Amino acid sequence: MIHRERLCASLEGDFVVFLIGLRINKPWLLHKWWPVASAMPRMLRELHQKPELGLMHSEMWFSRTTLMVQYWRSMDQLMTYAKNRDQQHLPAWAAFNKAVGTDGTVGIWHETYAVSPGGYENVYVNMPRFGLGQAGQLTPASGARKSAAGRMSANGI
Repeated sequence: MIHRERLCASLEGDFVVFLIGLRINKPWLLHKWWPVASAMPRMLRELHQKPELGLMHSEMWFSRTTLMVQYWRSMDQLMTYAKNRDQQHLPAWAAFNKAVGTDGTVGIWHETYAVSPGGYENVYVNMPRFGLGQAGQLTPASGARKSAAGRMSANGI
């Protein structure tokens, strides 16, 4: 559903924005990059089935370099998931290092941002629920929240 009004999203307390993806450097070596690419859907299934692990929302874009944006409740939950031998991530990471390592066929990347109230702002116009608007609450971007500076202040309350 497209929301035609001007909206902004907020999330109570601290949260984490985790950007992750891969880059296919040698597309003809399907046997090298396909196992890496197919590991993420397994992880996402697991995370969606167990919301207590901390993932609130994710969205992905595909190209030669993929981009997934994930919103996590806390840095502790993200790190616990990454290090847990009984979850999907650690075995997938070990398999990547064994099969690909640093041979250059496929690249892996991620960036992690810890976000506190007052450290973010956003606006959505003519958009469905998207990004932080999926993880948090949407409210009208009016009054104090009409400007970017106002949204920054309002999120710091």
